[in-house]
Amino acid sequence: MWRSNYEPPALRLLWRLGVDVPPPHFASFSSTALALGTFFGFAWGLAMWLFLWRAQGVPAETVLIVVFVAGLLFGTCMASYYAFGRRRYKLPPWNSLQAERAGV
Repeated sequence: MWRSNYEPPALRLLWRLGVDVPPPHFASFSSTALALGTFFGFAWGLAMWLFLWRAQGVPAETVLIVVFVAGLLFGTCMASYYAFGRRRYKLPPWNSLQAERAGV
């Protein structure tokens, strides 16, 4: 498994800031889908608005619907990718790793 898969740059930044979040393969499907879908939807929607949709005069309602659907699809696809990797590499539940780390 590539380092960028189990330790994405954004996650490394969060860890350096002291935020305790599990690697994406250990996070729940719903939290992964929500986090990645929200981030992608916002970033992609903002870029599309600034560089294309604003000049084309796309209505705000259409922008919001398209951004929501794009974020939903991206988040679901990425959460599926990480869930597949979790099964493929036979990774244990995150709670068992934390208990082992704590010495329980």
